[in-house]
Amino acid sequence: MDISISGLRVLREVAERGTFTAAAHALGYTQSGISRQVAALETAAHTRLFDRVPGGVVLTSAGSRLLPHAARVLDEMDAAERTLRGPSPTEHTIRLGMFFSAGAVLVPRALAALSRNRPDIAVTTREGSSPALIRAVRAGSLDAAVVTSRPPHRPLDSESPGLTVTTLAEVTLMVAVAASGPLGDRESLTRAELMDQRWIAAPSRTDEPLLGAWPSLPGKPHVAHVARDWMTKSSLVAAGLGVTTVASNMTDALPVGVRLVRVADGPTEVRRIVLAHRADSAEPAIEAMTDALTDPAA
Repeated sequence: MDISISGLRVLREVAERGTFTAAAHALGYTQSGISRQVAALETAAHTRLFDRVPGGVVLTSAGSRLLPHAARVLDEMDAAERTLRGPSPTEHTIRLGMFFSAGAVLVPRALAALSRNRPDIAVTTREGSSPALIRAVRAGSLDAAVVTSRPPHRPLDSESPGLTVTTLAEVTLMVAVAASGPLGDRESLTRAELMDQRWIAAPSRTDEPLLGAWPSLPGKPHVAHVARDWMTKSSLVAAGLGVTTVASNMTDALPVGVRLVRVADGPTEVRRIVLAHRADSAEPAIEAMTDALTDPAA
């Protein structure tokens, strides 16, 4: 197959981003340029690599088989570039993805411990939604990702290439309220009471549920503020402008003026925090990072 390095990068980026438009933005191309690259790739491979679905594209079975080879080639090119730049003070670099609130407590503590114990390992991070991070791990642009899973906790490795998943912790969702507001002295709330609240939630996406509103409300929540950043949402709560959901392990990161309240009725909302990496990328550096994440997660 006569496939260029740029073609392999397009394959990986489209597989990760899920749309031609997002891949074009990430690579600095036009959408038509991405379309031409994909067409050239499919001509060289003598098969279709992507199927169109509502909201974007997904890899065909042929594309899924080609992707891990593309990831290895691109990793080798990156390694060659690092070699040409000269020796590095670290021997291993891990590209870690993390869900949006993981950067408030969990990941910084873990990476600080890893830096003390294993100075030979360098870690770069980037935030994203859990579905986007899993696509990035499969595409090879991330080595591992800290993501969340909600019941019934379906396997993340139902697609190819397979993923190795390590459970770091299980946490309970609670509701963050303003300490000085009308709910500030409550120990618990009912779902009926929560229906009257103004919610602060993340932007809605087709590949993930509405984040920030209580999942099992008996009706549609009133979303008054939309914010992706966890600290922004918490600050809005502190100002008395609404309520939002927060995992029970985030207590140490709450700003002054915010407290957590449990929901007294309905199903207990449990979230699992897991570390996912490709099954073919198990190495001592990944194991060391898993160990560092386990203690602060617990």
